[in-house]
Amino acid sequence: MRKTLEPTLIAPTAQKAIATFHSDVVDAVASAVSQNSIVVVGMAQNPFCSKARKLLEEKGKTFKYLEYGSYLKGWKQRLAIKLWSGWPTYPQVFVDGKLIGGYQELETHLNTRS
Repeated sequence: MRKTLEPTLIAPTAQKAIATFHSDVVDAVASAVSQNSIVVVGMAQNPFCSKARKLLEEKGKTFKYLEYGSYLKGWKQRLAIKLWSGWPTYPQVFVDGKLIGGYQELETHLNTRS
């Protein structure tokens, strides 16, 4: 797991800011992950998000796709999701409630189960 700052070293005002930083977006993603077998969280203009969706469609998999901004907008919402999940890039792919990674990890996951 990635290293994070100990909670005792974070001032209460900073803890509040962390807890509420685009919490609506994080809550929406968490809800989708709990309600769907496969969730892809992506962004416009990212070719790997498109590749992940295309791969799932080709394999006949049902999935939920959530898109937050593009390279030019929505970066704060995507940052909140990254901080929540710990995954540094997009897409972020969740299978059966677990983060499996991005496009390459999805490809490996599907190819080892087919």
